[in-house]
Amino acid sequence: MTIFATPADWPVDEAQALAVQDALRDRVVCDDSGPKPGTGLVTGVDVAYDDDRDLVAAAAVVLDARTLEVVDRATAVGHVPFPYIPGLLAFRELPAVLAALGGLTAGPGLVVCDGYGRAHPRRFGLASHLGVLTGLPVVGVAKNPFTFTYEPPGERRGTSSPLMAGDEEVGRALRTRDGVKPVFVSAGHRVTLAGACAHTLALTPRYRLPETTRHADALCRRALREAAASADPRPAGPGVAEGATA
Repeated sequence: MTIFATPADWPVDEAQALAVQDALRDRVVCDDSGPKPGTGLVTGVDVAYDDDRDLVAAAAVVLDARTLEVVDRATAVGHVPFPYIPGLLAFRELPAVLAALGGLTAGPGLVVCDGYGRAHPRRFGLASHLGVLTGLPVVGVAKNPFTFTYEPPGERRGTSSPLMAGDEEVGRALRTRDGVKPVFVSAGHRVTLAGACAHTLALTPRYRLPETTRHADALCRRALREAAASADPRPAGPGVAEGATA
C-alpha cells in the first residue's frame, strides 16, 4: 500500500479546480481507436472514503483482457485532498488514483474508471482528466446517468441508447445483462465512444458492472478498512463509503 501526499500545486477551492478543467479540457482525444477489446491489459480503478477519519483509498487492479484474470494490483491511501463539490469529484480522487497506478508493476494498458469522461457538465470528468494527465486510454463506466437524459435501451445485452446533453450525445446507456439496468458509458481519452462500449461489453461476461470495477471496488474498500483500523482502533462504521462517480 502506498501512502500518498497531496501535490503541492493541487487546487484547494472551486475556482482553482474550474480553471484546471478549462485548461486541460481541449487536450482530450476522442477519435483514437484505442486498443482492441479483449487484448492486452486492462486496469480498473476505484476509490472509497472514510469521512469520519478524512481518508480516501484508491485501488488499481490489472486484468488480462482476454481471460479477465488478475495479473497485478496496488492501493494507495491518504487524506481527502479536496472538498466535496459536484462536478469536481475528480479532484478528490485523482491523487490517490495516480498513486495506486504508480504502484503497479504491470500494465496498465486501458484504464476503466467507475465514473464519467465526456458525460460531464464541462465534458471533463474523472476518466478524461486521468487520461490527459497520464496519456493512457481511459473509459468511464458509471452506475447512473448523472444529470443527462436517455431513452431506455432494448432489454437484450448489447443494446444501447444515447446519453444526451440537450442535442449532444455525451455517452451511452448500455445494457450489459438481459433485462438488467444499464450502465452509462462515456469516452475518457484516446478511445472512441463506440470503442468504450465494446470494451465494456468485453468486461461484463457475467455481471452488470465490468470485472475491472468489481475487483477495484473490493480492493479499495479492504485497503480503507485496514488504513482506518491502523489510524484508529475503533471499528470502521457507516462513514466508510463508496467513491462517488465524477
